[in-house]
Amino acid sequence: MNAVEIEEAISLLAEQPFDAEAFPYSFLEAFGNKTTTIQRLKSGATNKSDIGGVLQTNNIHIKVSASDSVTQSLAELKASPATERAKAKFILATDGIDFEAEDLTTGETVACAYADFPDHFGFFLPLAGISTIKQIRESSFDIRATSRLNRLYVELLRENPDWGTSERRPEMNHFMARLIFCFFDEDTGIFNVSGSFTSTVNQMSEKDASNTHEVISQIFKAMNTTTRHNGQPDDRYRKEAGIPRWADAFPYVNGGLFSGSTDVPRFTKIARSYLIHIGNLDWQKINPDIFGSMIQAVADDDERAGLGMHYTSVPNILKVLNPLFLDDLREKLEDAGDNPRKLLNLRNRMARIRVFDPACGSGNFLVIAYKEMRAIEAEINRRRGEPERRTDIPLTNFRGIELRDFPAEIARLALIIAEFQCDLVHRGQKEALAEFLPLDAQNWITCGNALRLDWLSICPPTGTAVKLVGDDLFNSPLEQAQIDFENEGGETYICGNPPYLGSQWQNADQKDDLGRIFDGRTSNWKSLDYVAGWFAKAADYGQHTPTISALVATNSICQGRQVETLWSLILESGHEIAFAHESFKWANLASHNAGVTVIIVGISNQSPHVRRLYSENAEGEAILREVSNISPYLISGPNILIKSSTKPLSGQSEMSFGNMPNEGGNLLLSTSDADDALANHSVPQKFIRPFVGSQEFIRGSERRCIWVSDEDSSEANGIPWLEKRFNAVREQRTKSNRATTKALASSPYKFGEVRQSGLERAIIIPRVSSENRDYLPVGAVDSGTIVGDRNFALYNAPLWNVAIIASRLHWVWIATVCVRLEMRFSYSNTLGWNTFPLPSLTEKNKADLTHCAEDILLAREAHYPSTIADLYDPENMPENLRAAHERNDEILERIYIGRRFKNDTERLEKLFELYTKITKADELKKTKAKKEGTRK
Repeated sequence: MNAVEIEEAISLLAEQPFDAEAFPYSFLEAFGNKTTTIQRLKSGATNKSDIGGVLQTNNIHIKVSASDSVTQSLAELKASPATERAKAKFILATDGIDFEAEDLTTGETVACAYADFPDHFGFFLPLAGISTIKQIRESSFDIRATSRLNRLYVELLRENPDWGTSERRPEMNHFMARLIFCFFDEDTGIFNVSGSFTSTVNQMSEKDASNTHEVISQIFKAMNTTTRHNGQPDDRYRKEAGIPRWADAFPYVNGGLFSGSTDVPRFTKIARSYLIHIGNLDWQKINPDIFGSMIQAVADDDERAGLGMHYTSVPNILKVLNPLFLDDLREKLEDAGDNPRKLLNLRNRMARIRVFDPACGSGNFLVIAYKEMRAIEAEINRRRGEPERRTDIPLTNFRGIELRDFPAEIARLALIIAEFQCDLVHRGQKEALAEFLPLDAQNWITCGNALRLDWLSICPPTGTAVKLVGDDLFNSPLEQAQIDFENEGGETYICGNPPYLGSQWQNADQKDDLGRIFDGRTSNWKSLDYVAGWFAKAADYGQHTPTISALVATNSICQGRQVETLWSLILESGHEIAFAHESFKWANLASHNAGVTVIIVGISNQSPHVRRLYSENAEGEAILREVSNISPYLISGPNILIKSSTKPLSGQSEMSFGNMPNEGGNLLLSTSDADDALANHSVPQKFIRPFVGSQEFIRGSERRCIWVSDEDSSEANGIPWLEKRFNAVREQRTKSNRATTKALASSPYKFGEVRQSGLERAIIIPRVSSENRDYLPVGAVDSGTIVGDRNFALYNAPLWNVAIIASRLHWVWIATVCVRLEMRFSYSNTLGWNTFPLPSLTEKNKADLTHCAEDILLAREAHYPSTIADLYDPENMPENLRAAHERNDEILERIYIGRRFKNDTERLEKLFELYTKITKADELKKTKAKKEGTRK
């Protein structure tokens, strides 16, 4: 369940007559607990309460108390030994009149009337596995409003299916935007009388809803008809339009919101009821940044089930906006102090700043940027003694592009609401109301495909210079601009959270979008994430006007092969990374959602001398490092791009893939199946081999496989038990749509891809493993073992290779240059192993490293049957194993620099330096050989 669905369920529960016996179970059911879970609690099988309540382990302890004893019951719940034993996160007591609860983790409490507890549903969202932030806990209004609007939207489409067609859906979405505007305006006093829109609809429409659409249409018509002529009050236009007296009280809105068709979909009784209930919410509580990002899913059939998944928290947005330009504005404000001239120059500068989000969705980045800038401007005006001054920051300076029409509508509406709320906070209600209507008719949010539109035409560079004001108007020093205001023209800042979409998830249109940008620039663009298109467009834009662009992206664009493909183009355009935020979780309001792992990258062709690199510690606190350069791998260091190599660059052994079965499960066996084949079906031992995939290696589980060479295929086919499995493999491969797989049907006794004979001794490393281990998992398997394709393997390679892979140096290299799946390491032979820079190793070095590898393997053996997962748990790693790794690191690092490295930063610096040296020497050799070949 998502947050909106939970709110709906909680609200329905509160509206029903209170049932003391059923309440605890109904409450838990509303937060997504399954029927079987509820039944087990009811039966007492899992209910561990010791005070006659309902206790769900690791979740909540609930008690329905006697009348007027709710506070006492909450104290009993807190003191209950069972509460502590079951590690309950929440306690809750109610008598159907009063309602009290406590979050035992944070100490936060809720105390309200029972009927009002849905207002606090955000407090309990962790019960559904939804990690909340302060803004959501404190503002359940936005989710409740979204929930009710969603119900209204669905009901209207059910009654008016033609409004759901592609031709009329934009009209339907525009209608919803109009409703939201009316709800907001009536509760904020813009319509003069509180609740005027809802009450008018309620009074003037029939209870059966037969004319509801006509009533709303007349109100919309009134708001599109001016009440002035030649600047003076005049009712001629309203009379000409035939506006009825009861609708004439509504003001003229303009702004294009009510222009065009005033058609309204027909309402059912249910839809009318929904409308009235929505109007009775307190719309003064709306947060346009929260509400907008949630409501945008209402109009999308594919996304409606995920309401709340688009929510972007303010702290996350500020991770983009603060280093992009807001921190600088705040620093300039602090530097200005109370100097009226400096404050005026800063205000003039801010008035010409343009914030451009080319993937704006419902506008939450633009809204937060606007609100933060207004707060800075308000402080300027306060210091200058002009607290009621009208803002100099125009909404039209906040530009956006959005592919879908409804979020584009909401983005514009959200900015309008944000402007009113800022006026209310910073200037007062009188000024806010006086200047809100009529709206400006300009449209600064463009609906279209950002990767196909010309950004310069949507957000053109401004040529308007900022006029500086001196203490003496006639004798301002000429160098004043360089002192007080470095950028005399308007600044443009690009920001946003574009769609990520890895290459395998892109549809044909999205591939075409990227092709239009990258074709002719690079031949490898088809492997790029979709978000790469926005970085390329931002770099193109920056070549025409000074710009800093900061975008949220998946961390994959700064890992693996995408680094060379994308960042070579960005760097060639003259852009460098001005600031960045290392990988962190970008969570939303979906149940049990861990969030996608993202980065933030700010690029500029006028990067500062000091670059800022942000990260988070284990507690989620920000850590800032100031560095001289940030490489495309988001580390401190030069802009070196690692190119994949088909052969090792430094003399290490060649690394190959494991063997891919591609057999529908017919050649892989459990140990019991293998034992049965040997004991009861006359299968020779030579055809049954140990099989090691990544999980078998890391977790210690055992599997077997059928392994038959071409020479032995006739013998194997003569064994009925094997023949039956071969026939199943043949059938599975024949049905495949891939020609290569079909061809494999002719040899069903073999794996789809065979990389070994089966006689080799192999060193193996899993292709994907946890980032939480201090060392990469690597090991050696005996001859006769078959290595699965979820591993890489070095066949018959010297054991000193294990020492290299098991080192901290190699861990740091892989963590930096290879792709990550979320945060897990995704090892690569061509990009991680073949490129790993090694100094020239002497025979003595190799002997020492071989001894280190043996020590590591022997240390593991001493703890048999502990698995790799057990042994390399950072909290429980055995001392002798850790000591063996420390000795290995000591030996290897001394080969590099004659001592241990101080830290991972120093390790990376040396590795990149050595990589550059090796690749340059290799290039020189190739160039020399080519010249000599030409001479011959």
